[in-house]
Amino acid sequence: MDCFAVSIGFGATRLLTKKDIFKIAVYFGVFQGVMPLIGWFIGDKLKTVIESFDHWLAFGILFFIGMKMILQTLKKEKTEWLDIRKQAVLLSLSFATSVDALITGVSFGFIRVNILEAATVITVVTFIVSLLGMKIGEKSTLIPSKRAELFGGIVLILIGVKILLNHLGLIGF
Repeated sequence: MDCFAVSIGFGATRLLTKKDIFKIAVYFGVFQGVMPLIGWFIGDKLKTVIESFDHWLAFGILFFIGMKMILQTLKKEKTEWLDIRKQAVLLSLSFATSVDALITGVSFGFIRVNILEAATVITVVTFIVSLLGMKIGEKSTLIPSKRAELFGGIVLILIGVKILLNHLGLIGF
């Protein structure tokens, strides 16, 4: 759902080509599918180390990118730094929205899940949901394209806050 929300925000910019949309959906899908695999391989020994900072890492990345987007909307001169088509931004967002899947992968080892099947399903579902989110954002008339970056920044910060509060036990969803 994090990828879906981010996809809506970036789709609403109406600046993405079909190739961009496909590439972003692939990155989101692959990261969401690979992170549980990595977690599954890491196993229980590193679980406590990862759990101690994964939520702070995700929050920090999402907050930084979200604030950068918001601040850019306040500038008269537009910069291209946070163009999701740029490799660094796309990698950061893909990682930040999937870091919690790492711990999920660790837990898959304890409940005897077929990890390859689970990772494949996660990848495909995230890919489809990301495509849909960008298309919904693109077709949305509720978000003017010039304010989509502001909306996207706010969504990223809210996702980061949700991850942080969830991992700190302050909310349960």
